[in-house]
Amino acid sequence: MEIPKSCTLCPRQCGVDRTRVPGACGAGSLKVARAALHHWEEPCISGSRGSGTVFFSHCTLRCCYCQNFPISAQGLGKEISVERLRDIFLELQAQGAHNINLVSPTQYLPWILPALDQARNLGLTLPIVYNTGGYERVETVRLLAPYVDIWLTDLKYGDDTLGQRLSGVPDYFTVARDAIQQMIDQCPLPRYDQEGILQKGVIIRHLVLPGQTGDSQKVLDWMASLPKGSYIPSLMSQFTPFHKAAEAGLGRRITSYEYKKILNHALALGLEEGFCQDKSSAKEEYTPPFDLEGV
Repeated sequence: MEIPKSCTLCPRQCGVDRTRVPGACGAGSLKVARAALHHWEEPCISGSRGSGTVFFSHCTLRCCYCQNFPISAQGLGKEISVERLRDIFLELQAQGAHNINLVSPTQYLPWILPALDQARNLGLTLPIVYNTGGYERVETVRLLAPYVDIWLTDLKYGDDTLGQRLSGVPDYFTVARDAIQQMIDQCPLPRYDQEGILQKGVIIRHLVLPGQTGDSQKVLDWMASLPKGSYIPSLMSQFTPFHKAAEAGLGRRITSYEYKKILNHALALGLEEGFCQDKSSAKEEYTPPFDLEGV
């Protein structure tokens, strides 16, 4: 892939010449904020040794409550070359990572894909995890079929209006629904190794937001319409009012009642084979330090 001169990588399709100015996502050249073993993903991703996680700067969404806002909204990070990214992948493999976990990568695909090609030629064999907010073009998901083994995707909202208010895009659910269906078409059945580490498949995450249990139920209703066993649901309770959350009316953590209500709805829909979190997960310390480690 060439550096886009009229960028259409994400659903915003801003058409910006990225060789000259940043796109609507805020990204120009390749920029990374952290590359290290990460132990706070789902157990089948982090395993015992950790997920080799690369946090990319900037984001195609503008979630007002983003826990990674120093990198997603403020652009913290360091510009690096394709060759350095290639070496980072190989270093994470040498450290014992179960996989390579690309966090918010879409805006940098013209750099990431050649880095993966080069790393594979030099011995990279780990599964590639695409850790996304779910706001992806179907065409981009198709493009990634030869590269991505595991889709670790959010499904944030079941209503486009809420997506506009909280994430700054007018069509979140409509876009994410089609993208996730394509992810499942490309990775239709979860596959694990002998240690129980996921090697292929789709995990759909949903973060329960305070005061939005009705929308969470819509999300689960749609998830339940997908073929049973074609993905792994992950219901998250870790919402913490970061960034501009309070300004949007999200100035508190969720209650135990709210989370239990959503868990019960999931069970009633037959979504029992997946992941949930303890309420203790809603802590600031679960957000890694963005200190350029490993970059």
